[in-house]
Amino acid sequence: MGSVTATVAPSTTPNVILWFRTFRAITASGFRRYSTYRQAAVAGIVTNAVFGFLRCYVLLAVAGGAGAAAGYDHRQLATFVWVGQGLLSVILIGGWTELADRIRTGDITGDLLRPVHPVTAYLATDLGRAGYAALARLVPPVLVGPLFFDVYVPTRWSTVPLAVGTVAAAVVLCFACRYLVNATAYWLTDVRGPLILWTLASSVLAGLYFPLRFLPEAVYLPLWIATPFPSLLQTPLDVLVERDPLPVQAALVAVQLAWAVLLLAACRLVQRRAERRLVVQGG
Repeated sequence: MGSVTATVAPSTTPNVILWFRTFRAITASGFRRYSTYRQAAVAGIVTNAVFGFLRCYVLLAVAGGAGAAAGYDHRQLATFVWVGQGLLSVILIGGWTELADRIRTGDITGDLLRPVHPVTAYLATDLGRAGYAALARLVPPVLVGPLFFDVYVPTRWSTVPLAVGTVAAAVVLCFACRYLVNATAYWLTDVRGPLILWTLASSVLAGLYFPLRFLPEAVYLPLWIATPFPSLLQTPLDVLVERDPLPVQAALVAVQLAWAVLLLAACRLVQRRAERRLVVQGG
């Protein structure tokens, strides 16, 4: 009888562990990097507090004597404003041009030579940044708001883990959007136009200036499904103030996760296409 030799495929477990260790190390380095900007953090806290008072008084004036507007009572509106001021820095809708700058100067070639995919590396760094912002920029507005306004405290036990999950998904989704906008530099070199359009659209349609539910239902529902903008800020805030029953909250988070997965895949696709035609300026 002939002998049978069994071939055992090499285990992928060490590779997965190595990938997670690398991702964790890059995330930690991102946290340390952004934690060095302490003066900028203090200035941002003061700015967020000032605009928090302005926005809160405006929305409470909209609610008027009825004490409610578009289904939000005055406590929910106050929470919407103050937590939104903190989440603005965590999600970071605007102000990130690192990828576009590196493409313009040609430094992106160094990123392409590294063993970690650029999308993965920049995502890990951004998660580290968001972690620091959650401590330095989210906590202060959340503490300041209740000192001057009646705020809404969640009453359902499921809201806390759901809120944490939706904020994390919003951070990933916003990163993917910013990465795609920055990646236009592969083709345009100067991305000031796309950045301005992104900042304007995301600020208005994400619920930064006012809750999107102030708009007619026929307007905000298509925006919620057909665009990723409401999932950036409106969804996390609505989940936190329990604007909807639990099944609706879960559906909104599902839409948010779908957008995050879709746009992360788009980032990798755009990066692959861009690498085929990359030309370093100046030779």
